[in-house]
Amino acid sequence: MSLDVREAAEALLSGEEREPLTDAWPELDVDTAYAIQDEALRLRLERGETLIGVKLGLTSRAKQQRMGIDSPLLAWLTDAMVLPAGMPVPSLIHPRAEPELVFVLGQSLSGPGVTAATAMAAVDRVYGGVEIIDSRYRDYRFALPDVVADNGSSAYVTLGPVGAQPASLDLSLEAALLEVDGAIVDTATGAAVLGHPAEALALAANALGARGRALEPGWLVFTGGMTDAVDVRPGSRVAAHFSNLGSITLAGA
Repeated sequence: MSLDVREAAEALLSGEEREPLTDAWPELDVDTAYAIQDEALRLRLERGETLIGVKLGLTSRAKQQRMGIDSPLLAWLTDAMVLPAGMPVPSLIHPRAEPELVFVLGQSLSGPGVTAATAMAAVDRVYGGVEIIDSRYRDYRFALPDVVADNGSSAYVTLGPVGAQPASLDLSLEAALLEVDGAIVDTATGAAVLGHPAEALALAANALGARGRALEPGWLVFTGGMTDAVDVRPGSRVAAHFSNLGSITLAGA
C-alpha cells in the first residue's frame, strides 16, 4: 500500500533503512516527490531547524552513471546538517563523501530566466565543500522520485576553510582531489558539474522559481558532487583537496 505525502515524509525522516517508496507506490512522480521533500522540510523547521540553503544532486556524469539516473535534482539544507570541520562523521546507514564547489549568495536569486552569468552576479563567496550523503534506501537502490523524496540522500555538509571572490577563480578549472586513507582515488574539475557550477546555480534558481521560492541572501548552494562519492568507513579518513580553496578532512566514526 502506498503512503501519502505526510506519511512518506515522516518515514524518511525517521532515518531508518527501507525499501524505495516506488516499490509500493509505483505511480509516485517527481512533483509528488518534491511535495514529500517540502513536507519533510516543514517538519524539520517545526522541530527547530533553520533553512540555510539548497544542494543539487546528480549534476555530474559520474554520479548519474553510478545511480542510473540522468536528471539533476534539488534538495534542502538546514543548520542541523552542518558538520563542523574536524568532527567525525556520525554513525549513519551507509555514508559516502563527495567534493563540491559551494556558493554563498550575496543577494536573492529567483527564476525563471536565470542564466549562469546572472547567477554568478548574485554570488558573494565560493568555497570548497564536502557533502556526506546517506540514502535511506537499502543498497542505494532508488528511482528518481525516491531520491527526490529523500531530500537527495542528504545527511551532512562541511564547508572548507577558504572563501574566495568568484571573479578570482576559473571555476570550470578548479580541481578537487579526493583522497581516502592517504591514497588519491578520484579527481575532477568544476567542469564536471554541468559544464560549469554556475549552470547548477542557475538551475537551482529556476527550479525553485517554478515552485514559488527563491534563493536567499546568505544561503549556501552546494552545486553537486564533482567526482563519484566514496564510502566513509569506520576509522577511515577522507580528504578533499582543492586547487585554490583549501582542504577538508573527515574521519569515519
